[in-house]
Amino acid sequence: MGFLSVLSMAHKLVKERVSPGDTVIDATCGNGVDTLFLAELVGPRGTVYAFDIQEEALERTRQRLNDNAAGAALHLVHASHADMVEQISADARGKAAAAMFNLGYLPGADQSVITTPDGTLAALDAALAVLRPSGIVTVVLYPGHPGGAEEADAALQWASSLPQSLAQTVLYRMAQKPEAPYLLAIEKR
Repeated sequence: MGFLSVLSMAHKLVKERVSPGDTVIDATCGNGVDTLFLAELVGPRGTVYAFDIQEEALERTRQRLNDNAAGAALHLVHASHADMVEQISADARGKAAAAMFNLGYLPGADQSVITTPDGTLAALDAALAVLRPSGIVTVVLYPGHPGGAEEADAALQWASSLPQSLAQTVLYRMAQKPEAPYLLAIEKR
């Protein structure tokens, strides 16, 4: 049968914590796969914020959701995920059920446009600020591309230094393949 992929595990962890009507965040919408997943979880009473710095990613996400008739209130935000606190509505701050990150670059686009350690760490801080207690942040890390190992190391160090009174963290990784993508999950207390 095999283990779940890192993306499937991220979806499993999020699905366990999100209910219809919740507010959720796709911090790196890319091709819209996680955005659609989140929209289906929260349903027509829920709200999804999807961030990306590339207009192409937002357009791909818009098209994916249009093609699949997802009913959630969708806010496509052309901004850095580091700005999520300022970009989501004031009444949603501290109430989001989940924030999903899928780091690296937009598949099929310019691979020199990547997420960076500084922006990602700021975004992770922002995600914790907007989460409700027992909310979850999932971060899929890609150490195998240029710049990816540094970003993955920075995110892991950040998560490891979180006080246990604020959050607990888990790591889901193939031990035999250090360059393979892996999952970092943070649950806010």
